[in-house]
Amino acid sequence: MARIAVLGAGAFGTALAIHLALRAHARPSVTLHARSRAHADAIAQRRANERYLPGCAIPDGVVVEADLARAAEADLLLAAVPTAALADLVDALHAAGARAPLVWVSKGFVATAAPSGYGLIHERIAARWPAAVGALSGPSFAAEVARGSPTALAVAATDPALAHEAAQLLRADTLRIYPTDDLPGLETGGAIKNVLAIAAGASDGLGFGDNARAALITRGLAETGRLSAVLGGRRDTLMGLAGLGDLVLTCTGDLSRNRQVGLHLARGERLADILAKLGHVAEGVEATRAARALAAQHRLDMPIAEAVHRVLYEGVPPAVAVRDLLRREPRSERE
Repeated sequence: MARIAVLGAGAFGTALAIHLALRAHARPSVTLHARSRAHADAIAQRRANERYLPGCAIPDGVVVEADLARAAEADLLLAAVPTAALADLVDALHAAGARAPLVWVSKGFVATAAPSGYGLIHERIAARWPAAVGALSGPSFAAEVARGSPTALAVAATDPALAHEAAQLLRADTLRIYPTDDLPGLETGGAIKNVLAIAAGASDGLGFGDNARAALITRGLAETGRLSAVLGGRRDTLMGLAGLGDLVLTCTGDLSRNRQVGLHLARGERLADILAKLGHVAEGVEATRAARALAAQHRLDMPIAEAVHRVLYEGVPPAVAVRDLLRREPRSERE
C-alpha cells in the first residue's frame, strides 16, 4: 500500500486528503500534516477542518499529524502550502530525512538568482531535492474536490515516471489526472491565471460585463503564452487544463480568492483590508509583482499584468487602469 503524506492542512490539502481516503480502489495510507499541533488536534478530534474547509467530513482513514518527521516517511509527498512557504517546507522535510518524490499544488513564482529575482518553482526546488519533483495544477476548487464533484487536473514532473505515478495514485472516479511533460508550461499557467483573475474580478466589480471578461481571459491567455515560451514552456499546454481550464475557472468562479480581490478593489477597498478579510492567501498578489519583473527581464509585453500591478502597488484606481488598457493602440491578435 502506498503511503502518501499531504503537507499543509489548508483547504486544498484537506480536500486532497479526503479524496485519497475515499478512493474506491487501492486506497493509500494517507497522512495530513498540519504545521500547528493545536490545528492538528482540532482536526483529529472533530474530523473536520472547520477553519479552512468547513462542512467537509474527514474520513477516519486520514491520520492527522503535527510531527513532520513522521509525515516525511511517506512514499509520496504532496505539498499543499502557499508558494511563499514552499522553500521552507522543503528545507524542513530534508532535515527530517524525507527522500521520497515531491509534488506540489502551489501556484506562483519563487525567488531565484535570475536577473528578475523570480523564477518557476521547480527551478529552485529540483536541485535541492534528492528525488524527482513535480506539480499538480488545473481547475479545482477545494470544496468541490472534497465533495467528490467531477474534476480534471494535469501533473508534470522532472521525471516523466513521477508524473505517471502521481496520476495513477490520485486518479479516481470523480478526479481525472492527465500527465504532461511540460512542467514549465504547467507552472506558468498556474501562476499567471491568478493575476488575470484579479483583473477579471475588478472588471466585473466595475460592471463592465461579460464581453469585457471574455476579452480579458483571451488576451490574458496570450500574455501567459508569451511568458511561458521564454520560460521554457509550450504554448499548446496553455490550451489545456493547466492553462485555459484553470484560467476560466479562476476568472469566473466566485470561490476564487483572486477574483474576490479584484471585486473588492473595484469597490474601493484597500488591499490590506481585503487580504485580512479573506483569511486565505491570494497568490495572485505576489505573482503580479513577479510577472512584471519577469516581463521586464525578457522584454515582454504583458499589459494586463502591468495594469494589475499598477492597481495593487501604485495606487491606480481600477477604473483608470482599465481605461488605459482600452486606450492602447491595437495590434495584431497574434502579438
